[in-house]
Amino acid sequence: MADVVLVLTTVADPAHAETIARTLVDERLAACVHVSAPMVSIYRWKGAVERDTEQQIVVKTTRDRVDAVTQRLQALHPYELPECLVVEAAGGSDAYLAWVKAQVQPPHGTSDPFAR
Repeated sequence: MADVVLVLTTVADPAHAETIARTLVDERLAACVHVSAPMVSIYRWKGAVERDTEQQIVVKTTRDRVDAVTQRLQALHPYELPECLVVEAAGGSDAYLAWVKAQVQPPHGTSDPFAR
């Protein structure tokens, strides 16, 4: 169960959100990526309080893929200092957790019971 984690980040525009989400899933670094509706972020940056519209991205992956996800996020991300927070999944449906694990593994023929 502790193998599944969520990686959180934010971006300012839908195009970057879509690119990051699609790339992480295409490259099997994430089983699923949620892109939230625009929200307001208020934060301190370089001594000033800033206010921006952003979209949160929630990446569902496994602990052994976190380093690769982090590296890919940094390569794709437009921010100077992208958010990258890892949150452990403390529980969940066994079937769903198994699905996440199966989706982030390199393909091995037809061993993925969830393949379409």
